[in-house]
Amino acid sequence: MMHLARLPVPAPPARHETVASYLTRLGRMHNTPARELWEPVSTPLSGTNRRQVQIEGLAQLTGRPARQLMFALPELRDPAPTWAAWRHEPQRRCPRCDARHDGGPVQRLLPHHRYVCTQHRYWIGPPDADASATRLGNGLDDVINAQRRHLRLLRRHGSAAAYDAVLTGFLICGHIWDDKFGDWTAVTARWHERSTRLIPVGDEFRSFSASRIFACVYPEAVDLAELISAPYWRSLAAGNAEQQQRFLTEVARRFGRSHYSSQFDGDGITHWMKYDSWRPPSGPHKLFPDTRDYGATHPSKISGNTADRHDRSAMWFSIKRRGGGVLLHHRHIRPVLVREWSTPMDGIVATIWASRNTTQADQRDEPSNR
Repeated sequence: MMHLARLPVPAPPARHETVASYLTRLGRMHNTPARELWEPVSTPLSGTNRRQVQIEGLAQLTGRPARQLMFALPELRDPAPTWAAWRHEPQRRCPRCDARHDGGPVQRLLPHHRYVCTQHRYWIGPPDADASATRLGNGLDDVINAQRRHLRLLRRHGSAAAYDAVLTGFLICGHIWDDKFGDWTAVTARWHERSTRLIPVGDEFRSFSASRIFACVYPEAVDLAELISAPYWRSLAAGNAEQQQRFLTEVARRFGRSHYSSQFDGDGITHWMKYDSWRPPSGPHKLFPDTRDYGATHPSKISGNTADRHDRSAMWFSIKRRGGGVLLHHRHIRPVLVREWSTPMDGIVATIWASRNTTQADQRDEPSNR
């Protein structure tokens, strides 16, 4: 590391900010390319174009105590965070939370359980091509309350169970909204109402984002997660026919139905009960240190392919006004769409079909002692 004089504006990092985001903001504030700030405070990572920041050098550059930098910047913590509890993609947070941080957009690493800023009523959602948070206006209090219930679920059952349960809830909601099996009119009407508030009819090409589709079903995904994460309800889902019907009756009650029975050829709920309910929670497929953003000298940009997929999704949503397909195709739910024990399928269409089907069983799909 070479010596660099302390910067005249000692701007603090945001909580959970990435190093690339922090140094990029500092560079803008001092009219200095971020690369020139990186080199004096970091060393190359062997065999890559990435760099490893040395906390003592960053403390000297910014005038900030090393302990404060370590607390704010997860990449610098020693010992390292439990990365499985964090999203692997940096993203923006609530704009009002970020307003006091100068130098441009703040990119943060957020824990898996953070979807809403309840203080300022903003949907943060999963990382998406549309990076901006969404203001939750009138009629969307249930989305905000779902975040509070999500946090209670986290405290009750732990991060691994909560992560798996909420993503599974999103997956099942995607099937219900997309496949139209059974009579789910009451719940799909709620999703349609929320979608008209978040993505107004006729304004899809400007206001559509996959993240907002996740917001439409978030309360019901948490409803399901409260059952999926609870040992008692999981035991019923994996039990005998009478116990399974008690589980399905509770799902139906929460979704505004008087009764529900498993479909002959399967559905998202039945598939989970048969193949997944008795398994341990599925974890993330990728951790932040395994991504291109770890040690990168600037925040990554949206690729052309990602932008094209966003535009196609907006077009189809403007025609159908159904968001199930958006949820099922989004990378956010991939850890529960393709589980460790899932039968390998050829392509995403077949993979989605398999995640609701119960007639094509693999030998490893059934426990030997059930």
